Amino acid sequence: MTLSLVQYLLGIGSGALVGFVLGLVGGGGSILAVPLMVYLVGVRSPHLAIGTSALAVAVNAATGLVHHARAGHVKWRCAAVFAVAGVAGAVVGSTLGKEFDGQKLLFLFALLMIVVGILMLRRKGRGGNSDVTLDAANGANLAALGLSAGVFSGFFGIGGGFLIVPGLIAATDMPMIYAVGSSLVAVTAFGLTTAVNYSLSGLVDWLLAFAFIVGGIAGSLAGTRLAKHLSKERDRLTLVFAVLIFVVAAYMLWKSAAAAWG
Repeated sequence: MTLSLVQYLLGIGSGALVGFVLGLVGGGGSILAVPLMVYLVGVRSPHLAIGTSALAVAVNAATGLVHHARAGHVKWRCAAVFAVAGVAGAVVGSTLGKEFDGQKLLFLFALLMIVVGILMLRRKGRGGNSDVTLDAANGANLAALGLSAGVFSGFFGIGGGFLIVPGLIAATDMPMIYAVGSSLVAVTAFGLTTAVNYSLSGLVDWLLAFAFIVGGIAGSLAGTRLAKHLSKERDRLTLVFAVLIFVVAAYMLWKSAAAAWG
């Protein structure tokens, strides 16, 4: 489909909003990418929205990965095993997603948003073993959990950080900060895998993805700066954002259910 200049400008604004939320509350913002593309930008095909957002999320995750890597917050070997197994899952998941009815896929996506909102409300920092290394025991767990997260991520076209972070912690007992940094390896890999799979079917709008990425970079910088001044309000901000997710999910459930089942 051909989008107008106004829609591409809305794409930049949508990307800025997602990036701003990511910088402000430290996760969860990418779940808004698909509903923003469908209901604000006006992308009529849910599959095109999913394929395009997957590419944008992957690039934004790669940008975040650079910052975490410089800070030494990435356990590369553990992250690599999780990501490689997850890529195989993402291929399967994204292939299934392309064949699934678009409106029903949005309905399931809205249910997923509710789960993400609940998990955000329950999210807390924790300790862990900062000296963890890859071994046979945790390697098997990383591969199994990575495969599962990849299928889920590929099917919905999301980064899947809310699955990847607890998966890395469960498999290795690494601290939260290392799990967040390491998760970006998998988020980048899953997003690129899904985007490539969708692009093979012509389901990626490259210019819209670029607009979303540009907006996301600017929004992330603004959100990160503001977060430094509102560090004591982080829990309250997370609560507000979780409520926003619930509202958007309710709207999606209403719209997609009416379109899919009349």
